[in-house]
Amino acid sequence: MVDMITAVLVGVRLVVLLLGVLITFYSYQAYQKTRAPYLRNASIGFGIITVGVFIEGVLFEFAGFDIIIVHLIESIGIGLGFAVLLISLRR
Repeated sequence: MVDMITAVLVGVRLVVLLLGVLITFYSYQAYQKTRAPYLRNASIGFGIITVGVFIEGVLFEFAGFDIIIVHLIESIGIGLGFAVLLISLRR
């Protein structure tokens, strides 16, 4: 049986994942309309961040990885995504 804290955590992670997918989708749609390279890069950055969030949940819930390892993997994904977003804003 899942305790309340775990259920809330899973619910919050699903909301964050959904928001990430929507942000990635809409930024990609904006790129398709304008063909602006910064929007393409922003879409990639948001996608990387979203994948990082997804991977953390999968590795922790289903693969049984230690919480420290999955947080490290998620942080790497978020860091890479932010780096791509920074590049998209600087060009």
